[in-house]
Amino acid sequence: MRFLLAVMAVDGEADATPDEVAEINAFNERLNANGQALLAIGLAGPRDAYVVDNRLDAGLITDGPAVTAEEYMAGIWLIEAADMNEALQIATTASKACNRRIEIRAVL
Repeated sequence: MRFLLAVMAVDGEADATPDEVAEINAFNERLNANGQALLAIGLAGPRDAYVVDNRLDAGLITDGPAVTAEEYMAGIWLIEAADMNEALQIATTASKACNRRIEIRAVL
């Protein structure tokens, strides 16, 4: 089964420290070694976002995020796990590695 692990950050929070980056890299290496890593990326903050809405050929492009909130998605992992229990264990390790909350969702 595939799962999305979303790294949640708080607006105004500092970027990852060098120690956190080292922990994240080690976590990524373990996922790769176990054949569980499908994708791992960091995302720019919401201030650098745009929203495109071309429904009914509207052609609208707006600066800023689609949803305004204090907390936002700062990165994602797409992983392979046997089931939700294993994915939760991986997410627990991910949360410790990046020192952030992790939202987990099954990929349909």
